[in-house]
Amino acid sequence: METTRFSVKTRKILFGFASVMILLMLPFSLQAKKIPFIQSSVAPAAEGYVKINTDGNNNNIIMIRIKNLAEIERLDPAMKTYVVWMDTDRETTINIGRISSSNSLKVSFEAVSSFKPIKIFITAEEDENTKVPGAKIVLTTDTFWK
Repeated sequence: METTRFSVKTRKILFGFASVMILLMLPFSLQAKKIPFIQSSVAPAAEGYVKINTDGNNNNIIMIRIKNLAEIERLDPAMKTYVVWMDTDRETTINIGRISSSNSLKVSFEAVSSFKPIKIFITAEEDENTKVPGAKIVLTTDTFWK
């Protein structure tokens, strides 16, 4: 069997080409997957998704985008605020913030957590500082990590 040898120049070109291809594909592999919210009977027109990224400190960056979310006062019964909750890999549920109501019906929300999210859901609440989610779940994802 005969061995093929490449010149130093050819090896440098092949190595450079491979390096460029890896660098071009890296952003696609790091891009967060969009996790859709399930359609809700509480706010049937609302639709959106969650994106989870990881920063350099291994924290989870949670980004939520929703459109057609009803103003909180229009719910029956009317509430005061939307609260975002996260089920974590440590089998706890934590309040990660509130959604400011918007007249444009488009909502953006971002939070950072050291916990790994398993599921994200939004409830309508009387108090934004509540420690336990209420029964009025407006939007929820499926469990996306186990």
